[in-house]
Order: sequence, then C-alpha cells, then structure tokens
Amino acid sequence: MSEARDFDLFVLGAGSGGVRAARMAGAAGARVAVAEERDLGGTCVNVGCIPKKLFVHASHVPEEIAEAAGFGWTAAAEHFDWPTLLANKNAEIARLNQIYGNLLDKAGVTVVDGRARLVDAHTLEVGDEGRRYTAEHVLVATGGWPHLPEIPGIEHAITSNEAFHLERWPRRAVVVGGGYIAVEFAGIFHGTGVETTQLYRGPLFLRGFDEDCRRHIATQMRARGVDLRFDVNPTSLEKRGDGVRVHLDDGGTLDADLVLYATGRKPLTRGLGLEAAGVALDANGAVVVDEYSRTNVPHIWAIGDVTDRLQLTPVAIQEAMAFVRTAFGGEPTPVDHENVASCVFSQPPLGTVGLTESEARERFPGVDVYLSEFRPLKHTLSGSHERTLMKLVVETTSDRVVGVHVAGPEAGEIVQGFAVAVKSGATKAQFDATVGIHPTSAEELVTMREKTR
Repeated sequence: MSEARDFDLFVLGAGSGGVRAARMAGAAGARVAVAEERDLGGTCVNVGCIPKKLFVHASHVPEEIAEAAGFGWTAAAEHFDWPTLLANKNAEIARLNQIYGNLLDKAGVTVVDGRARLVDAHTLEVGDEGRRYTAEHVLVATGGWPHLPEIPGIEHAITSNEAFHLERWPRRAVVVGGGYIAVEFAGIFHGTGVETTQLYRGPLFLRGFDEDCRRHIATQMRARGVDLRFDVNPTSLEKRGDGVRVHLDDGGTLDADLVLYATGRKPLTRGLGLEAAGVALDANGAVVVDEYSRTNVPHIWAIGDVTDRLQLTPVAIQEAMAFVRTAFGGEPTPVDHENVASCVFSQPPLGTVGLTESEARERFPGVDVYLSEFRPLKHTLSGSHERTLMKLVVETTSDRVVGVHVAGPEAGEIVQGFAVAVKSGATKAQFDATVGIHPTSAEELVTMREKTR
C-alpha cells in the first residue's frame, strides 16, 4: 500500500456491505475510512429489513390474538397505538446504530460524516466543506434509493423510506407496486387495521418468484381482506383535504389517507463523481463490476445494491468479505450468486431458494415438480383458514433438487435450512431418505413422493 495516501481503503457508504468491508479490511491491518451521510447501517438497519420485520411482527398480533380463542385463551386486540410502536422501533434502531459505530471503532476505522464523491481516481471530497482524502483503493457501497414515476401529483405519495417515520398512522392506504416491498407493506397496513388496496400494473405481482407461490400469496392476501387490483395503474394523484385521490387508468378513483409507492429502487450513484473517475455505469446507473466486484478502474470496487446484482443484505455482506480477501488478503475470491435463499415477509411469507419451475424448464430438458398444499396443524384449532404451499423442483436426469419454495408461516426459517441442501446439490432421493420432524410443516418437504407434473 502507498504510505503517501491518507488511507489504504476509503468506503463510500456505511450500510451492511460497507461496514463489513471496512471492519474486515481494518482487521487485516489496512488504514480504512468510511463516509456516510445518513445513519450507520444503511437501508437495512434504518429503513429496510430490520424495522420492516418489526412492523410485520406488529401487524401479526391481532391475528394471533384472534387465533388464541381456539386454544382456550380469552384476549382482544382493542387498539393499535402507532406512537408506541414508532418510539420502540426508533429506540431499537438507535441501539443498532451505536453497535455499528462501536464495531467500526474497534476495527480502527475512521468514520467521516457526510456524502463523499470522487474528485479524481484516488481523491475524495466529503461534505459541503470540501474535506479531501486520498486512498489507494475506493469501495462504492452507497446502496439504492426508491424510484418514483413521473406522473402528475406524485409529490403527494411517500416511499418506504418515509413509511418508517410517519407522524400518524393512516385509516386508508393505497400501496402501488408488485415487488416484495409493496407486498410486505400491504400486509403491514392491513394487519394493523388499515383499509388497504394494493395496485399493480401487471397481471400478477411478485414477478420473478415461482408462479404457483405468487398465485397462492395473492389468494391468501385476498382471503385476509386486502383489496388486490392487478392490471391497473395510477395516472395521477390529487391532493384532497388531508387525503389523496388516486386516478386510475381504468377510469376509476381511490381515496386514501396515504399513498405508498414501491415501484422499484435504483442504484444511488448520482453525484458520486464516478464518471469523472472513469468508472463505467450501466443504463440503470448501476456500477458495472466483474466477478470480483472490481470496476473497469482497477483500484475502484463496488458491492451491494449499487451494483444491482442481487439486492439482498446478506449478499452485500458476502460481496464485502470476498472483496477484502481479494484486495487485502492475497486470495482472489469471486462472488457466488447461485442458489441464494430469500424471503418475502408477506402475509403469509414466501421463502425460496434455487430455480423457479419456469427457470428450471428453460435450463433443463427434464423437470419434475412436487407440490403440496395443506392446512397447518395449528389452524385445526385456531379457526384460521390460512393454507401453506410447498414445492420442490427437481432436475430429472441428476435427481438434484434445484428449487425449494414455501409459502406459509415460518417460510423463511424453513427455507434457510433447506438452502444448505440445495447449495450442496442434494438429490430428491436424499430428501426422501431424510426422516422428518413430526408434527411440523417442514417435514412435508421430505415426505412428498408423488410427482405433480
């Protein structure tokens, strides 16, 4: 490393990936700085995974209380107090922010407050004061930002960022979008007593996930009372008193207290000086990197959502660790994006790893599908009509399980374990030879014997 420069590594963005990279590089003996213009922890900790999951838990409480009667308990969900949830969430996020700060401090990382941008290939400027630093390596880990369409009145909508800091909880909400964020917030609003409508421009939401699971989630959400409307899109938003009127392309209107747009996120690369440093961006503004997370400028790297590969926190962390091994450990390590498990915290949740059925049929000449839909044991007494869907996708020639999909309670917890099996190349015969834990929902994945198709 060059002693003539201020740092061996300068990281732009202190989200999950940036913090992990900074910590590991610091532990390896590098002189490291990280610049962050907002709160430590990035999207995941502050306006993403963590607070969202806490809100999902909150939205489940009325359902759990209602189900308690079947087990002999008397209780009632009488009132949801948004200020209490907000205050408790804020306290937990503040605790996590402090933990991130302590971890960086222990690793000897210098934290620089402010937005950093490249002045040239090795020089960075931070904040309005123009503080300048030089670095041998630069890592871009600035993440993504919600994208809003350009329609009249869009200023009257909020994104998921603002949803975590609302002054008051709505009585009526419209959620626009068909990705996992939109589906999750539709469930959060509905579960906390909000009259909720979700709009999606396509015929079925959760594009990219398995078709059977998408249909199952839609059916279950409608059964809960969420007003799902597909093949419809807002044309404009109109402020009306304390609320918003949504004008639709089918000629209809919807009135709501709050309109949340979750129609995608874009890499946060604008104003970072990347173009001036010669770093290539794609048409969506994402930083173009190779399998080692290196850009076309050899000493500038990028990880996480800003590269628009897989927008998942654990993936950003894995990319960070591979980067440090490559750049500072003398061990070039490519990032493996195959068979990454994920979970949509919808209601019910959707857990998945590997290929969808359609992806498998495009890749392999022969595919077997095993499908099971059932009522979980709990609901034989709870009174709930919620059903679980489980699906295995098997490549016929090798008998390898190439996809596991679960739509139902605890889907993420179930799929996390089975992800190890898929990653290891387990076969359907090995699934069949595994003795299940009874009575559980997860045992269904090792007891399915009859092919559906």
